[in-house]
Amino acid sequence: MFAYTYIEQGKFGLLEKPKPVLQNDRDAIVRVTLASICTSDLHIKHGSVPRAVPGITVGHEMVGIVEEAGSAVTSVCPGDRVTVNVETFCGECFFCKNGWVNNCTDPNGGWALGCRIDGGQAEYVRVPCADQGLNKIPNTVTDRQALFVGDILAAGYWAADISEIQPEDTVLILGAGPTGICTLQCVLLKKPKQVIICEKDPQRRAFVHKQYPQVLTIEPENVLEFIRENSSNGGADVVLEVAGSMDTFQLAWQCARPNAVVTIVALYDEAQVLPLPDMYGKNLTFKTGGVDGCKCGEILSLIEQGKLNTTALITHTYPLREIEKAYELFEGRRDGVIKVAVSCEGNF
Repeated sequence: MFAYTYIEQGKFGLLEKPKPVLQNDRDAIVRVTLASICTSDLHIKHGSVPRAVPGITVGHEMVGIVEEAGSAVTSVCPGDRVTVNVETFCGECFFCKNGWVNNCTDPNGGWALGCRIDGGQAEYVRVPCADQGLNKIPNTVTDRQALFVGDILAAGYWAADISEIQPEDTVLILGAGPTGICTLQCVLLKKPKQVIICEKDPQRRAFVHKQYPQVLTIEPENVLEFIRENSSNGGADVVLEVAGSMDTFQLAWQCARPNAVVTIVALYDEAQVLPLPDMYGKNLTFKTGGVDGCKCGEILSLIEQGKLNTTALITHTYPLREIEKAYELFEGRRDGVIKVAVSCEGNF
């Protein structure tokens, strides 16, 4: 099979590799029908994820069809259409039992697929702990509707869930990239009084205006004044930092009112400074991720009900054989790209 592979820092390549096989009775082999490129893949390419292993197949956003399942797998069987969770988790350890699956103690626990073990920008992928890592896609939900369930939608759902959003809240989201938009959709499910998105890219602000006209938008250089003018208590009640750029961590706590919740969803390329003397007395509560992505079944149900729909994020589609062009487009942010889908069927 062909698989897009992390060769060395700064270099990915489409290589021919053996088709994966079951390694234990809890594994499943999934024939990938549709995958996507995530900003985290770019972090691997540029050396920002030290635990990433050269030689692995990249990709952790995918859907497909179960081709083979180990004898201990009970939740799916060959022929089932499934989403694949970005996180591998056993379901049995202390952290899994508490819903903190990102810190699963299994050797492959947490973000393994496409980082420490072979991922899904390929024709096939082996999924460990398949009962936890796979969810059946309802018959009325398409692959494109389900594509982001296991990663960026799971991240947005988790972020909204832990942020303690109340009906009278003003919620500020920093970043209107793909994860920011998924977070926005999940925040809107909580029905806060007001939602504001801060985004520097005018095309992305225009996308928010078109898709979510009830949401206010503002550029970063004006967000501090804007949030004070459009909130009741001198700042946002909840801030979700999804941008991960050089100054957005500082903006997150600066835009928060005293006693607010600040949820950090972003993955940073560099260490961030928590300036405790400057924020003394604000009494902020910080919540940070890795996402605990164990509610994919709930997300699929919401998609089936029409309450979540992320298909507008897919602006371009490429076949697997042209994945290098897809990466160039995505990394260069050309042609209004938001997310790129990669079709992994019938390519070669």
